[in-house]
Amino acid sequence: MAEQHTTNLRLLMFPYLAYGHLTPFLEVAKKLSDRGFSIDLCSTPINLSFTKKKIPHKYSSSIHLVEFHLPDLPELPPHHHTTNGLPVHLQSTLYKAIIMAKPQFYQILKDQKPDVLIHDIMQPWAAGVASSLNIPAIKFCIASSAMCCYFGHFYYKPGVEFPFPALYLKDYEKAIERPYEVEVEEEGERIMMLNSSRAIDAKYMDYLSEIGKAKILPTGVEFQYLEDAGDVVETELIKWLGKNKEHSTVYVSFGSEYLLTKEEMEEVAYGLELSNVHFIWVVRFPRGEEQVVNKLEEAIPQGFLERIGERGRIVEGWAPQARILKHQSIGAFVTHCGWNSILESIEFGVPIIALPMNFYSDQPMSARLIVEKGVAMEIARDGNGKLLRGNIAEVIRDVIFGEQIGEDLRRKVKSLGENIGLLREKEMDEVVEVIAQICDKNQSKNAFT
Repeated sequence: MAEQHTTNLRLLMFPYLAYGHLTPFLEVAKKLSDRGFSIDLCSTPINLSFTKKKIPHKYSSSIHLVEFHLPDLPELPPHHHTTNGLPVHLQSTLYKAIIMAKPQFYQILKDQKPDVLIHDIMQPWAAGVASSLNIPAIKFCIASSAMCCYFGHFYYKPGVEFPFPALYLKDYEKAIERPYEVEVEEEGERIMMLNSSRAIDAKYMDYLSEIGKAKILPTGVEFQYLEDAGDVVETELIKWLGKNKEHSTVYVSFGSEYLLTKEEMEEVAYGLELSNVHFIWVVRFPRGEEQVVNKLEEAIPQGFLERIGERGRIVEGWAPQARILKHQSIGAFVTHCGWNSILESIEFGVPIIALPMNFYSDQPMSARLIVEKGVAMEIARDGNGKLLRGNIAEVIRDVIFGEQIGEDLRRKVKSLGENIGLLREKEMDEVVEVIAQICDKNQSKNAFT
């Protein structure tokens, strides 16, 4: 490990205010901490209350939580200072509030005096704040390079055809209105860390490096799971899974933040019913909703639970995803294609059934990437982007019951996971080396000014 330069170096890490961003930042923070860095992880109090529970005791002296306070806005109370449970119409308000808090972030950097800032690509303005204090900054993209490569191409090479046809947006995905546009700022080091591995998307990293004239540093896809004590729901689920045949069950979850519409709930329900496979389906409702049982009964087709019987389990809110995916009876993961979920599925050798839900996010591009890698099949929608129960059922049946298809996907996803594992330590060590070099360069520059 590259530890020789890391003694007493302090990093401030600044993820976007979403759990899906906080988690990879925290996992990388642990690995950097293992290599001798001291880490300040900066976010809003509501997000840090969630993050605190995920930090093992052994990191209590090396990973510190720093509160970032947004301005008080009537439409954005403190419990909405996160994307988790945030209504769609308030997403742009949250982004504006973050921009308004620049002076607060300036003060944090001034007080903490980090050697390097590692900031989310969704918060490019942070590099300018760091630069004003002579602090080097590195961008961190928590997704694959596929999205950055695709959109980066049209930014850097407008009017030029994108050279990788496997990555594309469908018409209904292009038409979606983005809740905000992230500006591009060129402050900071021309380096971007990626929560990925060259085993997954090396050619896109190389192209992104070429067009953006930047060094791309994959972090090696880090995993460190906390084992839960096991509550009643978890114990019952694992026992139920144990009764099912190997690779016979699909796990269905659309992430911690996406809420299905009633129409989408119905199509997914009918799709699962028509597929005739065993399943675990995680459903979520808006925060603060009471009478969850009644909400569920209103959202799914009448008589669905009775017709399914012992063939399926519906879990409200949260499920032990890692434990489920590790179980031998799981044959596929029907996912929204959030990058964290994709990486988890690959880690456990589970074929992916891709069903992107947020068209303005990285999900469509991530879906195309893993289909290209041969570890996923994507469920087709109609021309307007609507879900079709028949398509859902057909793809699930193909993966679970189609021996050749399922076997090919399992073989390829297992191989990909092994290749990621082989590169993991090497890729993280390169990240450490580059950060140490940046610190040395900045200290030398400051010594002569």
